Amino acid sequence: MRRVRRASPTGRIVANAVVGLGALYALLPLLWLLLAVTKDAEALFASRLLDFSSFALLDNVRSLVSEDGGVYLTWYRNSILYAVVGAAVGALLSTAAGYVFDKFEFAGKKALFTLVLVSVMVPATVLGLPLYLMASELGVVNTFWAVFIPVLFNPFGVYLARVFSESYVPNEVLEAARMDGASELRSFFLVGLRMLGPGFVTIFLFQLTSIWNNFFLPLVMLSDTSLYPLSLGIYSWNSSAPVFAEYYPLVVIGSLLALLPLVIAFVLLQRFWRSGLTAGSVK
Repeated sequence: MRRVRRASPTGRIVANAVVGLGALYALLPLLWLLLAVTKDAEALFASRLLDFSSFALLDNVRSLVSEDGGVYLTWYRNSILYAVVGAAVGALLSTAAGYVFDKFEFAGKKALFTLVLVSVMVPATVLGLPLYLMASELGVVNTFWAVFIPVLFNPFGVYLARVFSESYVPNEVLEAARMDGASELRSFFLVGLRMLGPGFVTIFLFQLTSIWNNFFLPLVMLSDTSLYPLSLGIYSWNSSAPVFAEYYPLVVIGSLLALLPLVIAFVLLQRFWRSGLTAGSVK
């Protein structure tokens, strides 16, 4: 029998130390943010983050929601519409496209999928100007649709959906659905999409994070502050902070609150990532 080699105590110590340093490096900005939200502008400028004699969290929250007539809440609503609705619709489109590339044969399939793979390698900033020119031709610049429509299409999501479809959706199950008289569209929504649940959630989370942190596209498309997402709105405040110091606490607490939807989404949906939903479907 082959002997199992155990890691030496020194190796375990070194590995734990490296992991600990990596975790500390990743958590330090969050720790700074948690301490900074309780300080006013004066304490932030003086870097007195560990001075707990003054607690300005509630004052900062009140200033945040009342600034410019509550524009931060408008930005929050816009980000939820852009990101949550956009990620849900985009994930559905990507899942359907990946399913079609995997389960169907049609003319130009290889060429189209190659185009999808090439699109994955194109940086989003390169597409900013062409998208702006197209939106200008359609007359939708500085509207909700100028930001919402482009984020629906995710080439990497299509590629990922095809990989999930190959692994999670057996052809035998689809054949059984067809024999029972189900149409292709019905087979996808009632059989394929359910089996692709982990893939759909994974694509949704990737797209949600990408859209929520999207900055360049809104910067190019929007000039009306009431249409800004959080990323662009907080940036505008941060740009004004060197002149108006009262914006610094607003930027800090606004950045912390902007993290909450992503954290909630990952916590609630992480259990759906696990595979095995098709166990026992093929006998």
